[in-house]
Amino acid sequence: MYRVRVRSVPPVVLALRRFPNPRLTGIGAGLFASLTMFVLACVDRLLFDSSELVYGLLFLPVSALTALWVRPADLVTAPISVPIAFAVGVFPISGGSEGFGGQVMGLVTALAVHAGWLYGGTLIAGLIASVRKVRQMRARRRYVLAQGRGGAPAPASERAPRSAASAAASAAAAAKPVRAGAGGAGAVARRPQRP
Repeated sequence: MYRVRVRSVPPVVLALRRFPNPRLTGIGAGLFASLTMFVLACVDRLLFDSSELVYGLLFLPVSALTALWVRPADLVTAPISVPIAFAVGVFPISGGSEGFGGQVMGLVTALAVHAGWLYGGTLIAGLIASVRKVRQMRARRRYVLAQGRGGAPAPASERAPRSAASAAASAAAAAKPVRAGAGGAGAVARRPQRP
C-alpha cells in the first residue's frame, strides 16, 4: 500500500493568496507607485506634519507591492520606477521656501536627507524582482525539461492551428497532376539563392 504525502500550506501563505494580484505593465507600475506615494505624502503632511519617518515607512510596502504586482515581462522596471515614485511623493513634504528655486532646493535637500529610505525601498523592489525572475526562469527550465522527456506529440487541441490559406494551398498542391518530364513526384523545387 502506498501512502500519499499531502503537503500542508502555511496559514500565512493562504492569507497572502487572498490579496489582490494584479499584473501591471512597467508604466502602470510606475504610475501606481508615483500616485500612491504622492497621495501618502499628502496624507502625511495633513496628519503627521510632514514626518520623514512616516513617509519612509510607507515607502517600503509600496516598493514591495510595485515589485510584486508588475507583470513578469516588465520585472526590470520595478527597481527603476520606485525611486522615481519616491521623488514624486517627497515633493509635498519637502518644505521648500517660496518660489521655484526654493521648491527645487527643498526637494533636493529632502532627497539627500531621505536617501536611506530611498535605497531601502529600491533594494526591496530589486530583491523581489530578482527572486521573481529566478523563479520564472526555473519554471521555464522545468517546463522545457518536461517537454523533452515526454517526447509524445502534443494533442491536436494544443497544436498551433494552420491558417485557412496555407491549408487550402497544401490541398491544391496535393490535387495538382504532375506533368510528364516535370521531374517526378520526388523533385523538390529550389528557390534562387540571394547573392
